[in-house]
Amino acid sequence: MTGTFGAALEARGVKADEGRLVAEVEGDVETDDGVLVIRRIRTRYRLRADEAHGDAIRRAFDAHPPKCPVYRTLSGCIDITTELDIVPLG
Repeated sequence: MTGTFGAALEARGVKADEGRLVAEVEGDVETDDGVLVIRRIRTRYRLRADEAHGDAIRRAFDAHPPKCPVYRTLSGCIDITTELDIVPLG
């Protein structure tokens, strides 16, 4: 998902390379009849970017999940949420 989001940002002129875009991912695993099953995945992106790109960043963030192969594959089976923190360049 991070790669898809990064590509969406770059397509809108927002740099996502050189450590500007970082993702922290957590998941919840439960047992179902003795078998471990992933139930939820939470992704929190942190993007260092110029505040002037705020609208483009939000558009990329909103648009990226349905364009992501991983999201499209897993979203019907696992609850996937994403959050975005924008850290101003400085």
